[in-house]
Amino acid sequence: MARTTRAFGALGSLAFALSTSVPGIQSAAIEGGELVVRTGRDNLIALMGMLRDDPRYACEQLMDLCGVDYPARTERFDVVYNLLSVTLNHRIRVIVTTDETNPVPSVHHLWPAATWWERECYDLFGVLFSGQPDLRRILTDYGFEGHPLRKDFPLTGYVEVRYDEDRREVVYEPVKLTQDFRNFDFESPWEGILTLPGDEKAHETRQGLKLPR
Repeated sequence: MARTTRAFGALGSLAFALSTSVPGIQSAAIEGGELVVRTGRDNLIALMGMLRDDPRYACEQLMDLCGVDYPARTERFDVVYNLLSVTLNHRIRVIVTTDETNPVPSVHHLWPAATWWERECYDLFGVLFSGQPDLRRILTDYGFEGHPLRKDFPLTGYVEVRYDEDRREVVYEPVKLTQDFRNFDFESPWEGILTLPGDEKAHETRQGLKLPR
């Protein structure tokens, strides 16, 4: 318990230092037991460089980078960076917002592993990263249309992929839903059965029928 209290106290001190002494910080607070820092795109590189190099923060590792989509917002995307200090044993989460057209500065020169995460965020959300020399899709196939983790992306996608035996190649075609709309009978599945196994005599009595012997 004492260790947890000290950890929260240390994070609280970091949050206070960031919010009061670092320009461009929109907010820095403990949320869900973690230090969450929100900043603008223009201040991102300076902040991330400080979080990596300043011994008070010492975030040697970028653990991951992910996107979150809020379609109703003007800047619909959150880009979330999860940083880890192995030396000090704490984590810091940094969040910036953007839209489909304004790029977020790449941090690959600070943490080379960021290239993989930025490519994934671009692939799945369509977020652009300026200064990223290898901004290609990484999970979806060549020729894929759209960005599948956007909340307005159709669940069926836009195209389907199959191997054409005649052409001997993989082909892309518009999605075709071959199964027509079906009316399902949600009544008891036994309603349509005249006689259940082992119930022949009871059925005969109910219907006044004489079953063959």
